[in-house]
Order: sequence, then C-alpha cells, then structure tokens
Amino acid sequence: MPKAAQGRTRVHSFFLRSGQRSIDCLMLCPRANTAPIPRTDPSLCRPSSPRGPKAARSPSELEQPEPDGPVKDLPAERSHIGEALPPEMVTRLYDGMQRVNLTGTAKGPSEGVSQEQFTVSMSHLLKGNSEEKSLIILKMISATEGPVKAREVLKFTEDLVGSVVHVLDHRQQLRGWTQKKAPGCPPRVQVLAAQLFSEMKLQEGEKLLGPQQLDCDCDRAMIEDWVFRTPHVAMFLSVVIHRGFLLLCSSLNLSALLPERLVDQGREFESILDVLSVIYLNSHLPREQRHRWHLLFSSELHGHSFAQLCGLITQRGPCVMLLEDHDGHVFGGFASCSWEVKPQFQGDDRCFLFSISPSMAVYTCTGYNDHYMYLNHRQQTIPNGLGMGGQHNYFGLWIDVDFGKGHSKAKPTCTTYNSPQLSAKENFRFEKLEVWAVGDPPESQLAKSKKSILDVDPEAQILLESCGRSCHSQGLREVPEDDE
Repeated sequence: MPKAAQGRTRVHSFFLRSGQRSIDCLMLCPRANTAPIPRTDPSLCRPSSPRGPKAARSPSELEQPEPDGPVKDLPAERSHIGEALPPEMVTRLYDGMQRVNLTGTAKGPSEGVSQEQFTVSMSHLLKGNSEEKSLIILKMISATEGPVKAREVLKFTEDLVGSVVHVLDHRQQLRGWTQKKAPGCPPRVQVLAAQLFSEMKLQEGEKLLGPQQLDCDCDRAMIEDWVFRTPHVAMFLSVVIHRGFLLLCSSLNLSALLPERLVDQGREFESILDVLSVIYLNSHLPREQRHRWHLLFSSELHGHSFAQLCGLITQRGPCVMLLEDHDGHVFGGFASCSWEVKPQFQGDDRCFLFSISPSMAVYTCTGYNDHYMYLNHRQQTIPNGLGMGGQHNYFGLWIDVDFGKGHSKAKPTCTTYNSPQLSAKENFRFEKLEVWAVGDPPESQLAKSKKSILDVDPEAQILLESCGRSCHSQGLREVPEDDE
C-alpha cells in the first residue's frame, strides 16, 4: 500500500478509536496553562514543573483513555472523517500529528499517532496562539525542521481552502450558497488561496509577490507572522477540525463565517457569488451585518432597468453590490448606509470597493475625500447613475443610467478607495448585476413592507391607469396610513 494511503488508513482508524473522545474532552475544558515553547526548541513538550492544586489541568489529563501505542491499520472505508475531508487534508493532519515530538530528543517519526500526539496537536490548532499554530502548520507542510519553500506554503493554503468548501458541502452547511465554477477563470479556491498567501511577508517586510518568489524560504517566524496577520488561516483550520470531526461541544459559530442566503420564494437564480467569495467579503463587513444576506436586485430576475434598480435598493440598509463584466471580471462595492436618490455624495468611511475575479482584494477608504456613494436619476445637469469613489465622470466604480454600461477609472488609483481599475477595460459593459442587503433590515423597511408598491409610488399607479390596466388589489385591501 502506498505510504500516503497507509497514513490515511492509520489516521482514520485512530480518529475512530479515540480521537472523538479526546477532542470532545479538549473542547469542554479551558486551554492548558502551558509555558511558551522556545523558538530554539523544536519539541512540543508539556512543562514538567509542578502546578498548584488550583492550576488548570492539561487537556491530556482530563478523563481520557491512556495512550495505547501506535495505531493499527483498519479499512479506510470505515472512517467517517475520510468522507468529510479531502484525502490530502487527512494526510496533512496525520503527518502533522505524527511529527509531534513529545520527548524533545531527536528521532524519526513514529509508526503511528499516539493519544498524546493527537491531543497536543489539536490543542495547538484549536486553542493555541499564532506561535503554537505555526508549529503544527509547519509539520503539516514538511517533515524537516528547517524552513519550507513558499510554493509549499501556497499548496498547503490551497488544500486548506478547498477543505473548507468540501467539509461544509459534505455536512450540508453551505447555508444556501454554492461552489461556482466559472469557465475560463481560475478556480475560486486558487484565487482565495493566492489572496491569503499574498499576506506572507519576507523578513525584510516585503510581500511575496510574483512567481519568482515561490522559491523563497519561509522560516518559522514568517509562518507565525502570517498566521497572526491572516485570521482566515486559523478560522479555516477551526472549520476543518470542528466540522471534520463533528465536535459535540463545538464553539464554532458558522454564521460569523458564512451568512444565511435569503432569496424570495420562487425567485431562485444562479448568482455571481460562490461560497468562498461570500466568506471573503463577509469577513470585511461590520460584525453585526455578517449573519444574513438578502437579495434585493438581480438583473437576471428583475431585468436590465436602472429605474428598477433604484426602486429596489433605496432605503434598504447596508448592502453589497457586484457585477460581472463581459471579460469575466467580477467586482463591486459595499455601501455602509441606505442608498438614496439625490445629487450629493453619501455614505461613510466604512464603505469599500472590492474585486473577486480574477483576484480577490478589498480596497478601503483613504480619507482623501468623502465621495463614498452616489446615486442619481432623472437629472439634466449632473451625471445620472450609481457611483462609488473618485468624482463625477471619473468614478472608481460607475453604473450608468443606460443600464449595461459603466466605467472604472483609476490612474493610477481611485482617490477615495485607493483601488486600481477593477474592470478589464476602463469603459465596460455587463449583463449580470446583483445587490444584496446585509444584516437585519432597517425599521423603516419593516414598516414599508406592509404597503403595496402602488402606495409607495403613485406614479406607477398613474402609469397603469394610462395604459388601461386595472389595479387588481383595489377594493380588496385597505391603504395603510402613513406614520406620523
């Protein structure tokens, strides 16, 4: 049997026999009061100094079965975790545990994973600081104690991101979102992995940019700094372990990672978004708005009408708008306040622009000006359309009143958001545009939801009457009174 297959079989067997009991116990207790591990010490030994009667006990000391030696082989088909996680991540978890050195003496990897190796590894990955997490990550990447190549870190990141989608899909916890496969574009797994990997910095403080940097060495200090500054890495590891092992006492709150997807009944459609792009964008929203996304407008459902767009997104609270141009670039912006049709700029410094494809990035406010949001319609002297950042006729993102046209002008970057040109061409055309309300609806919207569209827009009623159309709800309901 190949070595990788043997590893998967052993870790499958071990997880079945004692892993679930160990990790459930680990989650029930506070993190052990272990002393920091010196950077020069490659071991993961627990402290041998005595503790007082009230000191916290190590997870491995709390009602766990005694270590029972190396793991014996069992058929992989019996393993539950083998279906929940991709084989490459199962192998990485097994290798990381097997390489934990509990004695502090130089020796080769053990024949299997002991109870203590499992517990220490899980304690570091789930409850450890960035230093402790980086130790296990390095062992999941390579068997050597020294630096690893940047391309090895990138491959680990791709495996980690892919495992998140895999396990959430397997557990049927995608919360309504799907894994989109766009033809001709890099898979979103690779796009998000590249974004996370781009946060890695060399010892001189420079980022690892460009293919030529993939052969650079990444030492333990660089990995630790990367884990500390890139919270997605720790979060994704937590999701893989919590959902891969189906922890009974899991503290993982999926709603903070992946919002609930709400689309009005009978209005399902294929969104531009997929689960990974939603996870990435959601992490940049204010915390109180991360639990729910509700579709307000889709050109596929509501047509190519700027008037319809204005009618459906105004006074609806914070929202995310995005589009896909004819060249496959996906980008948009977050509006932190309700859109209003008026000739002045609006919004605040919580707004941002973003790109999803061909690369993922978020561009926040520079403070140079307050041109965060702009929405105007039916004006003769000033531009009619929707814009974010920059200035009139030179927006970071512009949707023209002539629906299907827009521009993204940045030479070299947008003054408001420091964003580059988001579209493939400066003046672009698009077919698909979506707007999603995030968080709970504002109180004003709850009051308006009781009204008919004819109550809100008298012009619509006049238009219907002039066309000879009857109002079918007339006489069947009472027109609600306006709030005082």
